[in-house]
Amino acid sequence: MNSVWKNTIRMAINGNRLAVLIIGFSFIQTANAQPLSEPRIQPLPESEWNETQREILSTFGQRAQSLNVFTTIARHEELARDWFEFTRQLLGETSLPLRERELVILRTGWLCQSEYEWGQHSLIALNAGLSEEEVLRVATGPDAAGWNDQDSLLLRAVDELSENKFVSDASWSGLAEIYSEKQMIDLVFTVGQYTMLSMALKTFGVQLDGGLAGFPD
Repeated sequence: MNSVWKNTIRMAINGNRLAVLIIGFSFIQTANAQPLSEPRIQPLPESEWNETQREILSTFGQRAQSLNVFTTIARHEELARDWFEFTRQLLGETSLPLRERELVILRTGWLCQSEYEWGQHSLIALNAGLSEEEVLRVATGPDAAGWNDQDSLLLRAVDELSENKFVSDASWSGLAEIYSEKQMIDLVFTVGQYTMLSMALKTFGVQLDGGLAGFPD
């Protein structure tokens, strides 16, 4: 919680009417951002794929062709072609170690409250070296007991990018002692990519794929 929000709560407790209104509006916004139970844009069934869409959807292999995220975005062929290439760069050719990449994506998905993103990458994270306990701990954030200094610093950078759209000097200096410039660029672009994707998934109402678990209780 940032200092502005803390001060707003203190003001509300002390009877400040404006602060009460601000908090009230925030609850309304949160309620309006609840996951959609039905898609606004339906995934494109295979029977309706044209040759271009079939080629695009083959980018990530057989499994990807059945995922709601890809078959939804494939409805926009021109965007999907370039976005798939960008996504493949950040997933398959990233300079970040895979475990750290998944920490970044999971924390981004959690902060964006994208259940689809969390569900998909919880599975990927386990294959990338995170334990089940670590996956769950991502939701608690960088100050949770159990992280080493590097993990905590990485998660804090994600939080700063999410809240301020900027990595603080302290976090940047700490990261620069561990990661190369190329890896730092990948870090920032990964947070940006999965923030954008989370917005799309939630707004389009992309539903969880069969067998995919959402957020932990």
